[in-house]
Amino acid sequence: MKKHIRLKLNKSLSTVAVPHWQDFLSDEVTAPSNIHPHIDAVLAKYNIPVWVTKEYKFDGVDWKQEELESGLNRVYRLIVQKNIPIPEQTILEISILPIVETIEIGQLVESNLPDIYASEMSMTINCHARQAIGLDIAHQLFTRGDPQIIIAVLDTGVELDHPELTDALLAGDDFVHIIDGAGQFIGKHLGYDRCPDDEVGHGTHVTGIIAAKGATAPVGIVPQCRILPVRVLGTMKSGNKRVGAGLIDNINAGLKWAIDQGADVINMSLGIKHTGGAFPHQEIVDYAQRKDVTIVAASGNDGLEESYYPGAFPHVITVGAVDERGEIANFSNYSKVDIVAPGTNVFSTWVEKKYAFSTGTSQAAPFVTGAVAMLKSYALQKWKHRLSDSQVKHILQHTADKIDPKFKHQKAGFGRLNLPDALQMLNYKFN
Repeated sequence: MKKHIRLKLNKSLSTVAVPHWQDFLSDEVTAPSNIHPHIDAVLAKYNIPVWVTKEYKFDGVDWKQEELESGLNRVYRLIVQKNIPIPEQTILEISILPIVETIEIGQLVESNLPDIYASEMSMTINCHARQAIGLDIAHQLFTRGDPQIIIAVLDTGVELDHPELTDALLAGDDFVHIIDGAGQFIGKHLGYDRCPDDEVGHGTHVTGIIAAKGATAPVGIVPQCRILPVRVLGTMKSGNKRVGAGLIDNINAGLKWAIDQGADVINMSLGIKHTGGAFPHQEIVDYAQRKDVTIVAASGNDGLEESYYPGAFPHVITVGAVDERGEIANFSNYSKVDIVAPGTNVFSTWVEKKYAFSTGTSQAAPFVTGAVAMLKSYALQKWKHRLSDSQVKHILQHTADKIDPKFKHQKAGFGRLNLPDALQMLNYKFN
């Protein structure tokens, strides 16, 4: 994929016939090379020819109210036709035009992936994480999920033929399409093939925590719910480590797609630092809030009071990690944390139909995602009620096990996830 410029205008240019960028890259349509006389003039001045495409697809046959309120119809992707640098002065001159709200060059970002260890480790700790949150009691007394509840997993993809997961998987999508030569990638990173298969295991591990059916791995939190796999991260080598890598704009596109496919809750075991310009994912998180979709994100693994997005947004449930003793893990970031869940030596599904252990807030987040789905499933099954995002958050906040007498702890937020107490409170509220 060529470089691109992300442009948000103060008003939509309804007179310009503009295709969506995925349709254009798939050679399904052509795209105009002009967007607005003032913007065109600056691009011509610096000899930067572009194709003009839409950043987002509308849901249905036209833009809906929630999309318009979030400004999604006003965002464009200008794909540079030549492999040339984009001078900073170009961006500066366009940014001061009255019609322009924001402008920035498309960014490739990295998200650290936790190490994964083969399953030769002691099997005695396979189930400690599930026991710590009371999963057995929740399954016995309440629910194992409902197929009407859809959980989107935005990650490195999911192994589509893993025997623990095949029963839960819906048809997903792949939004990884990264500038060639951007780094040393593992597996596919170019070409839009719409197949969200996982090549490195991170997304598969996360998904097993949520929905493994329990044949060989411990059963997932909600094995009866449906998983929507959305591949938004490729994987590249950075020194001796593996990192997830993706274009911020493509992650946004995957998030928008998941919301429009009817996701009730979205797991994002990833995070991006804000390094200037618009906040990452802002307009799509706003859109999710308007659509009453719950987003759960990992807090990060630096062990510092640092913020990553989308977890730093108030609407997102940000999850930190605790260890086997129930204490805050030393690697768990604690800025903006809402709740903590098990995140050390978690056993789950892996690629090549295998199983593995991994540690990180990436592993803690899906426990909370599963809890959200469990609450929504139980409300739907018992009362035919669609639990709102705000109701879910209220229940989780008031049933978490407190770290100390304070209502909210600096590093643990509202406390440790407690599934039986959350479901008991839901029972009390509705009975």
